[in-house]
Amino acid sequence: MQSVVCLKVVPRPEEVRVDLEKKTLDRSGVRSVINPADLSALEMALALRDKHGGRVTLLSMGPPSFEPYLRVGIAVGADDAVLLSDRAFGGADTLATSYTLSEGVRTIGGVDLVLCGDESSDGGTSQVPQGIAEWLGCSQATYVDRADRTSDGLLRVRRVLEDGTETIEMPFPAVVSVLGGTGEPRFIDYDRWAMAQQATVHVIDAAALGADPKLLGLKGSPTVVAGLREVRKPGRRHEVVTLEPEAAAARVAQELRRLGLVPEKEPSAPT
Repeated sequence: MQSVVCLKVVPRPEEVRVDLEKKTLDRSGVRSVINPADLSALEMALALRDKHGGRVTLLSMGPPSFEPYLRVGIAVGADDAVLLSDRAFGGADTLATSYTLSEGVRTIGGVDLVLCGDESSDGGTSQVPQGIAEWLGCSQATYVDRADRTSDGLLRVRRVLEDGTETIEMPFPAVVSVLGGTGEPRFIDYDRWAMAQQATVHVIDAAALGADPKLLGLKGSPTVVAGLREVRKPGRRHEVVTLEPEAAAARVAQELRRLGLVPEKEPSAPT
């Protein structure tokens, strides 16, 4: 089974800032990590390969600085890595991103299964996996925590829903979005680490991809950010008073009654 795992490099959530003027995320000086849900997708792909054979290829879209993160994925267990990198891809919304990644899947060729994390920590739209499936015209399943190939050549997955789970079967090729936190992502195999540093990350630009330039990057992104505002959490209300013990107790009782935490009148003693 030939699998592709879409891997996104995202800024650390605790460090990212919003540029209110440009209406974009300010990633300058921010450290990056592999999107956590994508690590769950990678673990699922590796488990399927361990059981059924085949290859696992990483696919990412971004600048050349993403290469080291793809090498980490190779050290974890992936067989190959492809990076779609071109300024023409910049500024893409979920529609343009899913189109570009789907063209990357076509370029890799012979792909049976595409696995993505269910959402990215910097966007959280959960739209890209479904978009890839639509562009490729293949089966899809969302919020998956289990997947396997059946004896008659179908993909069986379990979806996690609000009120339970759902098990479905579908034909290959298929796109699956893997629920974040599924499985336990394996550690880097340090026997593979040196090999991963020397491995070839195949970089594909817009010309080599052969995609429609009108559907790439900003040109292919109909999403418009109309406005941004910063919402600050209100601070905890507090008041400092200095009273004598009896007066302080009466004040505390008064506030508790006002908040409805104690009854207005003391309960009568049992007779």
